[in-house]
Parts: sequence; structure tokens; C-alpha cells
Amino acid sequence: MHERAAEFAERARDRHDIDLEVVEFDAGTKTAAAAADAVGCDTAAIASTIVVSLSEPEREAGPDDLIAAITSGANRLDLDAVAERFGATAATMADPGQIREVVGWSIGGVPPVCHDAALPTVFDPTLTEYDTVYGAAGTPSALFAVSPDALADLAGATVVDLTE
Repeated sequence: MHERAAEFAERARDRHDIDLEVVEFDAGTKTAAAAADAVGCDTAAIASTIVVSLSEPEREAGPDDLIAAITSGANRLDLDAVAERFGATAATMADPGQIREVVGWSIGGVPPVCHDAALPTVFDPTLTEYDTVYGAAGTPSALFAVSPDALADLAGATVVDLTE
């Protein structure tokens, strides 16, 4: 198992007292469609973690201005809705370097839980329509399965629709 996928599984055990089975795929799971193909599920059952940077006109966004959005792979995040939800002037996709530095994971493999920093987190209600959803496990080729209720709870997420 890739060391980052193993690290994710270990963090889940240590932080949340849960054993998540991490499965790796040779073909990769970088996109929601690829992940869905790999596990044989609907694209909508893929729990994609998107890190967003909130901004205000009078200052540059910093690490405290990041939020995580766990969205269904079938939906697009509405950045204007995210900004409105968090009372910010604007919301943009966070810088990959900042994501790696603050969250501790690289884009393409950012898991919905086990971040280096606690981020406010929102959860797409579309995911609650499934018995099982699949999230990234630290690399672009590793996934884990979990119930949507357990995932929202582990992430400390608020279920709210912020999709287009």
C-alpha cells in the first residue's frame, strides 16, 4: 500500500477509532468518473473533497480562510453559494500548494477527513441518497467506502446544498 494511503488509514484509526478499508486501483481514481468506474458505483456516490479559499477585499486569504466541501461526484460546487454561506466576498478553488501545506494532502487525493488542520466542512445532501459512498484515501489511486451519515459525522460536516 502506498505510504500516504497507509498514513490515511492510520490517522482514521488514531483520530476517529474507525478502521477504514483502503483500496488502491492501478488505473487511478483522480476524477469522480474514474473513481466510480473503479469501484462500480454511480458517479454521484463519489464523495469528492474540494478545498475552497474564502476572501475579503481588504485582505489576502490565508490558512484560516479555507473550507472543505464534500460533494457528490455528479455535482459541481457553486462557489458563489459557498461565499454566501460563509459570509465572504468571494470563494475560489484553493491553491494546490496551500492545500498541501494546510490540509496535509495533495489535490487528487484529498480525503474528506484526517486533515492537518480543522476546516469548516459542508456536505452535499446528494450523498445521503446512497447506502455507501467512496472518498479519496490520501492518493489519486486510493479510496475507502463508508456510509454517508458516518462520513458527515467523522468530518464534522454540516449537510447543506451548495451545488449548481
